Amino acid sequence: MTMLYDAKAFSSLSDMVYHHLYEAITDGRYHSGDLLIEMKIAEELGVSRTPVREALKQLEREDLVVSLPNRGVMVRGVTDEDLSDIYTIRALLEGQAAYWAAERITEKQLERMDEILELMDLYTRKNNVEHLVRLDTSFHEIIYDACRSNAIRNLLTNLHQIIRTKRMNSLTVEGRAPVSLGEHREIYEALKAHDAERAKRCAQMHINAAEHVTDNR
Repeated sequence: MTMLYDAKAFSSLSDMVYHHLYEAITDGRYHSGDLLIEMKIAEELGVSRTPVREALKQLEREDLVVSLPNRGVMVRGVTDEDLSDIYTIRALLEGQAAYWAAERITEKQLERMDEILELMDLYTRKNNVEHLVRLDTSFHEIIYDACRSNAIRNLLTNLHQIIRTKRMNSLTVEGRAPVSLGEHREIYEALKAHDAERAKRCAQMHINAAEHVTDNR
């Protein structure tokens, strides 16, 4: 049995399997209604069925999958209701993160943000969505670092991962990428001015705008 993942990077085999399945579900490689077969997953990852079973139980506790009698485990995925809740929660948390970041951000972090914005401008003109999503993630991660709240960082990082595919899809909507770039610049300017209220407002408007685009897909 050949293991496809480096087990040393995880706390246990079940943790490794969990992260693999979690990413596959949130990235859209598994779709709502897909059946997850223990034996097939075990063979694909080069592990026994025990860590697969444990990983599936963890995913069920998180409502990403559901056990079906005599059928196995089915992907529940992220529903429209889940998505609406996530954007609402994210807007609140992003706003607070930006508020604190405006008070605590360093010059080095601002310089890195400025560099990211230049790259975002480049890839917006090239219409390279994949690079834009990576840069968007990096931009927001600086805010999470600058706000100096581990709780907010962990929560928002997790939410970002869950809606990664939706974020990518929203940037494919005609005209959204340059508007999104403008929203990021407004957040940056508020942070640079150390204007906490303005930073909070800009961050929340950015998330709400992204949700509106997603709703209209």
